[in-house]
Amino acid sequence: MTSGPPTDTETVSAVAIPGELDCGKQPPELSVVMPCLNEAETLEICIAKTRRALDELNISGEIIVADNGSTDGSQGIAARMGARVVNVEARGYGSALMGGITAARGQFIVMGDADDSYDFGELGPFVEKLRAGYDLVMGNRFTGGITPGAMPALNRYLGNPVLSTVGRLFFHSPAGDFHCGLRGFRKAAVMKMDLRTTGMEFASEMVVKATLQKMRIAEVPVTLSPDGRSRPPHLRRWRDGWRHLRFLLLYSPQWLFFYPGLLMVLGGLIAGTWLLSGPIYIGRVGFDVQTLLYAAVAVVIGFQAMIFALFTKVFAISEGLLPDDPRISKLFRTINLERGIVTGISLVLAGLCGSVYAVRLWDERAFGSLDPSITLRIIIPSVTALIVGFQIILSSFFLSVLVLKRK
Repeated sequence: MTSGPPTDTETVSAVAIPGELDCGKQPPELSVVMPCLNEAETLEICIAKTRRALDELNISGEIIVADNGSTDGSQGIAARMGARVVNVEARGYGSALMGGITAARGQFIVMGDADDSYDFGELGPFVEKLRAGYDLVMGNRFTGGITPGAMPALNRYLGNPVLSTVGRLFFHSPAGDFHCGLRGFRKAAVMKMDLRTTGMEFASEMVVKATLQKMRIAEVPVTLSPDGRSRPPHLRRWRDGWRHLRFLLLYSPQWLFFYPGLLMVLGGLIAGTWLLSGPIYIGRVGFDVQTLLYAAVAVVIGFQAMIFALFTKVFAISEGLLPDDPRISKLFRTINLERGIVTGISLVLAGLCGSVYAVRLWDERAFGSLDPSITLRIIIPSVTALIVGFQIILSSFFLSVLVLKRK
């Protein structure tokens, strides 16, 4: 879902309730947004805690319940408790939050789940950081405390730490808990992010885009408690975990394509060079032309992966999914269509020369049987050069189209 105005397929409608600020009055400083899907058991206590925190901190605020199609009377509870109800038709955690964020009137927004697992009495540190100029303030459950039974052991010791580590590694983000559901941000900042995901990966997208856009990010400790509902949570551990990991990979072409491809190319070149002069024995294990063939395949596949990294990066920047990267602009000042064609043709010619030499050797044997251990050491590098050469030529044309679209 985009962060633009609601469309016909993403209807966001506010239900007026008594006591709300009207358009002619001063907008609140803080909007607290709670996504809601059948949270009747816990919604009232969440709103009450939020209202009490706003009063104690003397913060001008509003409470928004972004309802995603509840059928248990949650909307009525929210209205009775003095919250503002925003009905979001497009299904999904991200859709509900984006609907509530879009409708929010506050300069600052704190979002939190309506299952009573987070203490809305902890709003103070978030507002302090936002007032200090931070764009995104993340809660960290691992520094604030996780009470017994609040988080499954698999999520606590494997899922969340691994995904947060991957996020920090891929994007150099300062966030230590990528998936904390209690976080604050400036409305202007989150609208600038142009968030697109509609599901649980919305949480990761917010952190990733804030990091890539070099926004100021801070963390505050928060406490996670067991949620107060009698039914199971909406979270589906393996599916949602995979969606978070998939998102991190798709937003990091260098880790998804480039680094694995580079390792394959380097490994293939080292092994291939090692085997060109003849078979190699390590103890009783021998490596010959069969291994040389696999080394060549590694070079071809690895090169394809590296090119895909460049394709993906340029396309994502063109579509606004990733911010501009100065390294890409610098690269295209050095590499252009003409140089790519020249490089590709050079490799193709080298491959053709090797192939002609192999045919001459065959001719010297009256086109009879040959020793594969000798001829394949010529044919395999020649065919590899032909393949990579044509890849470079075709990729140069395709990149030129992408760059033209970007300009």
